[in-house]
Amino acid sequence: MTFSSPLWLLAALLIPVMLLAYAHVRRARRRYVIRFTAVPTVRLAAGAGPGWQRHLPATFAIAAIAALVFALARPHVSYSAPTNQASIMLVIDHSGSMASTDVAPTRLQAVQRAANTFIGQLPSNAKVGVVGFGTTPDVVQAPSIDHATARSAVDGVTAGGSTATGNALALALQLLHANEPKHPPSAIVLLSDGAANAGINPVTEADDARHDRIAIYTVALGTPYGTLPNPEPFGSPIPVPPDPQLMAQIAAASGGRSYAVQNADLLNSLYKHLGSQLGRVTRKREVTAEFAAGGLVLVLLAAVGSARWGGLLP
Repeated sequence: MTFSSPLWLLAALLIPVMLLAYAHVRRARRRYVIRFTAVPTVRLAAGAGPGWQRHLPATFAIAAIAALVFALARPHVSYSAPTNQASIMLVIDHSGSMASTDVAPTRLQAVQRAANTFIGQLPSNAKVGVVGFGTTPDVVQAPSIDHATARSAVDGVTAGGSTATGNALALALQLLHANEPKHPPSAIVLLSDGAANAGINPVTEADDARHDRIAIYTVALGTPYGTLPNPEPFGSPIPVPPDPQLMAQIAAASGGRSYAVQNADLLNSLYKHLGSQLGRVTRKREVTAEFAAGGLVLVLLAAVGSARWGGLLP
């Protein structure tokens, strides 16, 4: 909970003072109590109830003051709501190393399945775009509410080429700018399994994304033991380990988060979570009226309680 006028909360310091004053008055009244020999008869005649009822009017009054103090401070509560304005780019590495089978059935096929799960978690009006890249970005789909087109773009990539991560991020940023010049909630989800070995520096592009308030969520896919067949008939398999360090640098530079995933099930769960997370936005709502109404109700309860029990003998 946050407050637009927090200085009013200082008035809450009066509440302990009022509690002490109330306790002092109660003790003072007991000093001058009139003693009767037939107390039950007197209590019955006065309509007295249990002793705890005597404290209700004061309790309601103090609670009313607390509620009204909060109302004057203009409180706001945060809540999560679906957003239909989000624009999200899926940036998918389909370089040659994505044909490795250390993530079943292959890294690329696991990515395609998870990306489709991600799209399925987004609100229907959220815009989704796709950039697939190897040596260059060669699969391009601008952000659109046509999720079927985005799925087709994801399913159409094939493994091959080097890894030009920086070029792909630059293109994704251009597509977001062209599609949404006023910068609504936007994000990039990058999945790559290896070090960027072609094109421009991806960390530089991540810095640009931070300036535009576009977070990049990175996923380093694969195990340290991933390999590809050697084109030489008798050559050893070619190792293709992922590069989580580079992915973490890109995410940190943009203000996003990085993940390292080594199997298809975890990848699918992660993309499902990201789809749900990026499809929602945190908003704030002022609840001054609720506190004010509660304070007024408590004032009325204090008045009723005072009329009901205020005349009782102490």
